[in-house]
Amino acid sequence: MPARLAVVAAGGTGGHLFPAQALAEELIRRGWRIVLATDERGALYADKFPADQRIALSAATARPGDPIGMLKAGWAVLQGTLQAGRAFKQLDPAVVVGFGGYPSLPGLLAGIAQRRPTVIHEQNAVFGRVNRFIAGRVDAVACAFPTLQLAKPAVASRTHVVGNPVRPDIRALYGVPYEAPAADGPIRILVTGGSQGARLLSELTPEAIAKLPEDLRVRIEVQQQTRKESMDIARRTYANAMVKAEVAPFFRDMAGRLKTAHLVIGRAGASTVCELAVAGKPSVLVPLAVALDDHQTYNAKLLADAGAAAICPERELTVDTLAGALNALLKDPDWLARMAAGAKSVARPDAAERLADLVEDTAR
Repeated sequence: MPARLAVVAAGGTGGHLFPAQALAEELIRRGWRIVLATDERGALYADKFPADQRIALSAATARPGDPIGMLKAGWAVLQGTLQAGRAFKQLDPAVVVGFGGYPSLPGLLAGIAQRRPTVIHEQNAVFGRVNRFIAGRVDAVACAFPTLQLAKPAVASRTHVVGNPVRPDIRALYGVPYEAPAADGPIRILVTGGSQGARLLSELTPEAIAKLPEDLRVRIEVQQQTRKESMDIARRTYANAMVKAEVAPFFRDMAGRLKTAHLVIGRAGASTVCELAVAGKPSVLVPLAVALDDHQTYNAKLLADAGAAAICPERELTVDTLAGALNALLKDPDWLARMAAGAKSVARPDAAERLADLVEDTAR
């Protein structure tokens, strides 16, 4: 019997593509064939995406209140939908799965028009605009968080909470127990800035750590992702504060660094929050203030409500407030251990399998 084919429609950012890739890998393990439908920008991030074929579709986004931009975006999406429709007639997919963002819209619209089974997955705790627009017309809706803000009641009532698929090396951390800092031993802090608004954490975090008491500072070992233009300042600040620090624009072995971290400081993107839960790591989260519909604050609440994270709103964040939060946490290893347990309590390490089950149940 020939293998069934799934079209995975995703793109735009790694936040959309990484969960899509995790699903694709799980479906391939179950004997499926995969075709990736994305736009030009998504293709830049998809060099390792496990697909038999890639379909490049026209797509665009526009800001609300920009009528000309919205007309152009609508035309691009229409063109992409026609492109997807022609491709689907040849490929005959058993299901089309979308992961939000405008690159996913043409593939989903084509699937709906041809009456093919369709599934969407929402990574954030707030329904994204594209998923919100199309949710009432797809066959199944999956989400990462137990609550889904801005979902209409009729959609919320049939939504499947599956979690957010994480990379295999992160998932492997689920079985690794948390070890709190030993008395007078090193305290390892991992700082991840995120791609948007990264300057704030890049420059404010070293200053906050430098304000900690000396007996605490000399035990701290920092691994910090930072913007290239902020690296020299960060290194100098840490050196003057007698803090051992590794500062770089990008860390390849994020799983290895996350494994040894006692505390993580970062933004609250969906992937970050779900990875912290699976890894069981205490965190200080600074939701991006300009995130659409404030979705990062709602993401962070999953960990905060479990006692696993301290939320520092960006508009209230100062060197002193961050230093105060770090001082309280780092002086109490038992508190860090309780936070780690709280993170694990809301983790869904089998999210890829749960989502694959839903896709298979929906497919024809």
